[in-house]
Amino acid sequence: MIEQQAERLRVTEEKPENESENQESGESTILVGSKNVMSYVLACKTLFDKGAKEVVIKARGRLISRAVDVAEITRHRFMPDVKVKEITIGTTTVKTDKGSELNVSTIDIVLAR
Repeated sequence: MIEQQAERLRVTEEKPENESENQESGESTILVGSKNVMSYVLACKTLFDKGAKEVVIKARGRLISRAVDVAEITRHRFMPDVKVKEITIGTTTVKTDKGSELNVSTIDIVLAR
């Protein structure tokens, strides 16, 4: 049941160019959307329990605050041994339906054991 919930939360395995590097790092990605925070916290916990060494929480726009909440709740309430390894912020350009371009802020939070 937990595996099904994790799949519905758009959890994806990252595929770096070097296959042995992926096995060592065990990096997984969670794309934060409009679901509640605890759903993403459960997804983080599930990935770590499956043996992932790192989990990347990605969000953009108004959902950045939800991604920060996910990282902090995961660290403080469920997995105190997990630390924030890296935080990357940036801007991406998105085309709207009308064809204009819009700048949207992004964040990647890397949690590691």
